Amino acid sequence: MLSGVSLVAAAGFVLVSVAASPSAEVMAEPASLPSEQRQGQAVDAITGAQASLVRDEIVVHTPTPTPTPTPEPVAAPAAAAAAPAAASAPRAAIPIPAVAAPDPGSAQAAARQMVLARGWGEDQYACLYNLWQRESNWNVYAQNRSSGAYGIPQSLPGSKMASAGADWQTNPVTQISWGLGYIAGRYGTPCGAWGHSQSVGWY
Repeated sequence: MLSGVSLVAAAGFVLVSVAASPSAEVMAEPASLPSEQRQGQAVDAITGAQASLVRDEIVVHTPTPTPTPTPEPVAAPAAAAAAPAAASAPRAAIPIPAVAAPDPGSAQAAARQMVLARGWGEDQYACLYNLWQRESNWNVYAQNRSSGAYGIPQSLPGSKMASAGADWQTNPVTQISWGLGYIAGRYGTPCGAWGHSQSVGWY
């Protein structure tokens, strides 16, 4: 049986041996820390792991800013925009069918020369051609049985053409001369007379 002194000596030897061993020192170090410090280190380790986990799982969505649309120019009201154009635009022209060149020596050729001599253009001759084509088909002897109108311009009565010449019943040039004077005095131009005829059926 060991005595009390022997047990104490043996225990002291063991403690001295453990303290002298480097590996034992490393293993014993955590136990030598105060309990509050060990708990703090554990909390820090857990907190760091959680923070790392949170950083891995959180996805930050940065919203893409919506671009501001470029304002489009505001169109002027249709009525306001059309008003200046309507004010400056010429009146709608009457339809003027194209006409063939007149045969030399014909009544149409004489009428074209007289139209151009008055300073009117080819368009005026076209209006005159269509007007008298409708009225008499350019027949110097054409006579309307119901009204009594006579000749190429369908003068009513035919005797009015005597102011242009005594041969008004047979001479196309006399009839054309009178007819152009009548048109100029009443409608201004052959196209004016043609437009009136288109509108109401006579001139």
